[in-house]
This record gives sequence, structure tokens and C-alpha cells, in this order.
Amino acid sequence: MKGLPSIVPALIQNPTKFTCVKAQLRILSETSSPLSEKFASFLDNCLDIDSLKKLHACILTHGLENNVGLGSKLINSCARFNLLTESKWVFRKIICNNLSLWNSIILGYFRAAHFGEVLGLYVGLRRRKIGINGSVITFGLKSCVELGSLDFGKSLHVDAFKSGLNGDRFVGSSLIGLYHKYDDVDEAAKVFDEITARDVVVYTSMITAYAQVGDNRSCEAFRVAGYMQKEELEPNRITLVSLLQAVSVYGAIKEGKSIHGYAIRKGIGWLDEVFETSLMDMYMKCGFPGKAALSFGNISWKTIGSWNAMITGHLQLGQPLKALQLFLQMVQQNYVPDIITLANGVLSCGYIGHLSGGKSIHGYLLRNGFQLDLVATTALIDMYSKCYQLIQAKEVFDKMHRKDDVSFNVMIAGYLENGFSSQAVEEFHEMVRMDLRPNVSTILNVLSAISDLKDTRQGKCIHGHAFRHGFGENTDIANQLINMYSKCCTMNYARKVFDRIGKKDTVSWTSMITAHVNGGRADEAVILFRLMQKEKLNPDSVTLISLLQALSQLGCLSLAREVHTRIYRILLNEDKPMINCLITAYSNFGKLSIARNLFEHVAKRQLATWNSMISAYGMHGDCVQALKLFDMMKKDKIPPDGLTFTSVLSACSHSGMVNEGLCVFKSMKEEYRLTPSGEHYSCMVDLLSRAGRLEEAYELLKFLPSDQATSALGALLAACRVHGNINIGEIIGRRLLELEPQNPSAYNLVSNLLAEQEKWEEVAKLRSIAERRGLKGFAGNSMIEFGCTGLLSGS
Repeated sequence: MKGLPSIVPALIQNPTKFTCVKAQLRILSETSSPLSEKFASFLDNCLDIDSLKKLHACILTHGLENNVGLGSKLINSCARFNLLTESKWVFRKIICNNLSLWNSIILGYFRAAHFGEVLGLYVGLRRRKIGINGSVITFGLKSCVELGSLDFGKSLHVDAFKSGLNGDRFVGSSLIGLYHKYDDVDEAAKVFDEITARDVVVYTSMITAYAQVGDNRSCEAFRVAGYMQKEELEPNRITLVSLLQAVSVYGAIKEGKSIHGYAIRKGIGWLDEVFETSLMDMYMKCGFPGKAALSFGNISWKTIGSWNAMITGHLQLGQPLKALQLFLQMVQQNYVPDIITLANGVLSCGYIGHLSGGKSIHGYLLRNGFQLDLVATTALIDMYSKCYQLIQAKEVFDKMHRKDDVSFNVMIAGYLENGFSSQAVEEFHEMVRMDLRPNVSTILNVLSAISDLKDTRQGKCIHGHAFRHGFGENTDIANQLINMYSKCCTMNYARKVFDRIGKKDTVSWTSMITAHVNGGRADEAVILFRLMQKEKLNPDSVTLISLLQALSQLGCLSLAREVHTRIYRILLNEDKPMINCLITAYSNFGKLSIARNLFEHVAKRQLATWNSMISAYGMHGDCVQALKLFDMMKKDKIPPDGLTFTSVLSACSHSGMVNEGLCVFKSMKEEYRLTPSGEHYSCMVDLLSRAGRLEEAYELLKFLPSDQATSALGALLAACRVHGNINIGEIIGRRLLELEPQNPSAYNLVSNLLAEQEKWEEVAKLRSIAERRGLKGFAGNSMIEFGCTGLLSGS
């Protein structure tokens, strides 16, 4: 018996072990059926490995080891008990051109998850030129899905077509599954159309493929379900779960409720965790967290999967605090979180800025030996970035063994969020060097970074890169390019991008209008708005804010009032940024009473609203009202920010209230622990300069970075001329010319100061330098409203 597997020799050497089996054979010998059929009956009813081993030994002792029928049964039985070595031995012992035998061994290896062996056996089967059937093709296709072998799967598709098996429902379902895995839903649909006798499994496979495609083709799942209904086929639990996934993608809440109602009427999925979890996910993604909570409550034995669905749903709805509360509730109920739960917990901490909580979860991950996958690692990078711990975020990122486009995107966004635009661009270049393909999010982030840097050359490089990688027709990227070029002061390029957009949306027009407003071309911004109206596009709140800013620059009060009326008509009067912009606009027109009236009617004032009104008073030099509002704001427990202090200090400066300004500046550092910026120091220099306290102003200049000192230097230089302080004036004048050698205003200020002292040779020398450099002063201008025509006709 050389070569027999380990289960056989011991049994043959000890015949007493066959007592039970022999007794059964004696009973069966009274019948007229052949011995092989008797063994076959035993194999069909074999319930444990020991009995199988005894039967195998009996078959060998009776010389039936080459019987094809028994061999097929033995292979199936051995495979059922995961005895693959024995299965293989039987197959090789009686290997022949019998398709049934090949079917059995292929099925055995598939059940044991030896998918590579399945494909190897299929190749051997084809090499022997044995015919194929639906079963062989089906298990081959399923193995291809498991192994991720699309090419082999396509060759099986060809074989199925040649053998006329492409219409078989089992083969068809497996082909749909193969193409679905590789996001080729169109090819899956072709296969579906070729299947002659479709059953619930076939329909469900196609519905699942459409549901999981993740774009607007998901609605096709409902069309297929309609055909299924016409054929009077009842959907099963899996069908309904797939349809709920389609609802989640498409946001079709009406259909989702219908599916839920159908399931209740038919008693499908009740108290079933998978179905209830799908319901929760659907209601969450459609914006109904209350109904999701009801489904969650219906699950008597909650699993980590159901908890994850609820936590993820609240995160997607922008409710990180609720997500974190659920996470903590789950832990308190002694559920052991998995890597997905922990990643969601980390993300929740990041969104609410809960650094200590995020660190605790990070520590738990490390202490309990979790293998940090891409999802968990990316969540940690995001959390540390949002909590302004960029060093830790970078450490986590650098320790990643395998980086993908998502992890790079999160790191780039982290740099951007923390104000490190140069590093964001460098990380993008590193991503390209690693041959990782950027997506839309990557390009948008890096363009935003370049906008901050105002680097036209790099902007053009990224523009070219986006175009070469197929993003040339993407409207979101085109809109960001307009923003980038406008911030880089290259409006001609911004206009070219705008003109090349095939189908301009509201955001495209708004981007272009905003670019012109920020570039000081308010008149062109208004013209663009009129053209936008001709395209029958409705402006959103951002468009109207930009339009109001343009009208403020142009001094068109009547048109601004028209926009104000439109805002109330389209129910944007509760939009806080819009109200803030209106306050600013009316203050620019000198209509402080209207601005104050708007301010008083805001129910829950946010910091930006307070800043707008304080800034309005500051602009008009009404320091008393600005300080009163500042005190009211503190009483309402609204903590001021840097912009608040800039507005109050500016008001003090314009009103000459030095002591009050000094007190405010002191409170900024001591009471609110805010570090003064260059703008705050500039306000203080201006305040002290106007009051003639030039030495104190000069001392404060030392705290200003050179790139932020020019406006303060100009204010101090003008004050030196007024107060006749030539010594400080000359020092400041030289520094100003060093910092801004191309600024004609700087030459004028210094020249006027020297002229006051009758230093005509130096004046002539300075003017000569300015002329050689082609520097000319710009004439001042002002605007009045005259003959403004309506903007919003037909609105």
C-alpha cells in the first residue's frame, strides 16, 4: 500500500476497527444492488472523519479504489472534512477523463479556499481536452474573484461563450460578480442581458453591482428590481440590502422607505443585524439619524458592525460629538472595539479638537498590538493635524510602510490647515515622485496652497499636471485655478481658464466675480454678474456677498439696497455671513444706523457679526461706540479674536484715544493670551504716531517683521513730518526705501520730509532715482453714484 495517505494504513492493519462498517455491509449484501452503490450510500451518509477513514479503507480492501463514481464521492467527502491531501490522493489514483470526477476535486478545493489549485485544475482539465460544464466555469470564476485575476476570468468568459454556457444563470451570476469587483458594471450588464432564465440570484447579483458602483448609475438598481417584480420574483434579504445601498448612494429616501415598508410586510430582515445595519446606514446617509436610531434600537444583540454604522453615520452627517458619545457608550457597555471603531473614534476627536482623547485611542491601539492599516493611520494623521500637532502627524505619516493617495491627501490638507503651504506643495511633489496618481482632492488642496504662496510659476506647473492627468474638464479644479491665478495677480490667466469652461456653474461665475472684486475691478465684477443672470443661473449667498463688496467699492448704494431686498426675498436674511457683509456694505456707504439696525436684529450673534459692527465704527472713527460694543461682546461671553482687536485699536487710533488703545492692547496679551500680530503693532504705531509719541512708536517697530512693517513705517514717517522729528524721520525713511524700493509713495514721503528741511540736493537725488526706475505716483480718486441701473430685473 505504498503511497497511501496517512488515514489508510493503520486502519488496514487493524481489521477489528471495521466491525460496525462490516455489519452494515452484511445488511446491505442482502439487497441486489452492487457493492459500489452500497459504499456510495455510506459515503453520502457519513457524518464524521473516523467513519470516513474506515469506509475509505474498506473501499481499498475491496479493490474499488479505481471506481470513478466512488472516487467522486470520496473526493467530495474528504473535501467536506477539509482532508485535501486524501482528496488529491484519490483523484490521482483514478485520474481519468471523467468530468464528474474533475468537478468533485475542483469543488473540494474551492470549498477549502485553495483558489489557485482550482484554476490549476481547470487548466489541466482544458489541456486534457475534457469538456466543461457550468459548475466548472462557475467555481473557476468565483476563484478568479477571490484571487483578483481578471484576465483569467475573461478567458473563462470566452470558454463559457464558446461552449454556449454564457446564458447559464449560475455562470452568469459569477460573471456579473467578477466584472462588478473590477467596477466594470457595463460589461456586467451585458452578461445579465445574455442570461436566458434569470432567477432571484441573477437579479440580486446585477442589483448589487449597480448599487455598489458608487455614482449616478446606482439608480439602475431600481430599474432591474422593476424587471424582477414584473417576472413575479420575490426579492430576498440580500436583494433588499443591495437596494438599500443604492438608496444610500442616490439619496432616494422615498424608495428607501418603500423598501423598509416592504420588508416589514414580508417579515424580511426583522431583528437581522445585517439588514438593520443597512437600514441604519441608509437613513443616516439620507439625513434621518432619528430613524437610524430606531433601527439600531431594534437590534437585540448589537455587534461591532452595527455600532460602527451608527458612529460612521454621525461622522458623515457632521456630528462628531454625537459620534464620540456613541463610541464612549459602546466602550462602557464592554464591547471590544475593532480597528474601524477606533479609527472613527480618532476622527471624532480630531473634528472637535479633543487632543487628549485622540492620544488615548492612539495609545490603546499601540498597547493592544493593533496592526495600523491605512484607514487607522490616515485617521491619526487627520486628528493630529486638526489639533495643530503637525509634528506628531508627520511622525505617524513617515512611519507608514505603504502610503496611498488618501494618506498623502490628508497630510497635504494638514499642512494647509496649519498654514504650512510650502510643505503642502513639497508633499505633493513627493507623491508624484512615488508614482501615486493624484485625485481631484489632491489638486484642489495643492492649488489652494499655491494661492497662499502666490507662486504663479508653480501654479502653472500644477495646472499643466492637472491637464495631463485628465482633469482638464473638471469644473471644481477650473474654479480653483481661477481663484489661484487671481490671487497671484494674473487675471489674464484666470480669464482664460474661465472662458474654457464648457458648462459654467454658479461657482464658476462666483469665482470669477470674486477674483475681480479682490483685484480691485469692481466694475467688471458687476458686468460679470449681469452676464451670469443672462445665463439664467441663480446666485448663491457667496455670489451676492461678492456683489455687495463690488457695489461698496463702486459706491452704488441704490443697487446694494436692491441686492438687500433680493436677500430677503430668497430667505437668506438668516444667513450670518450675508448679514455681516450687509453690515460692512452699509458702513462703507456711511449708513451706520442701517448697519446697527441689522446688527440688532441678529438673534444669535457670532464672533464675525460682532467684528463687522465694531469694524464699522472703527472705520468711521467712533471709538466710543466701538468700545461699548467691545464691552457688550465680553459680557455675552464671546471671546474676541485678532480681528476684533485690530478693529478696536484702529478705532482708538482714528479717535486719538491713546490710553484706551494701550489698555486694549494690554488686555489682548494679558487677559486673552493672544500674541499680537504685525497688524496689531501697526495699529499701535499709528495710534502713538498720531498722538506725537514718536519715540514709543519707534520702539514698537522693533517687534514688527520686515515684511509687515511698511504701513507702520509710512504712518510714523508722516507723523515725523507733522511733528518735525527729523532724526527719527530720516532713519524711518531709509528703512522704508530699503523695504520698498519700487513703491512711489515711499519716495514721495521721504522727499516731502527732506523738502521740509530744505535739503534740496537730496530731494533732487531721490526724485532722479525714482524717475530712472520709472516710478510715478498715482492720482487719488473717489466715486459717486450716478445713474445706476437695476441689477436684479426679473429676479
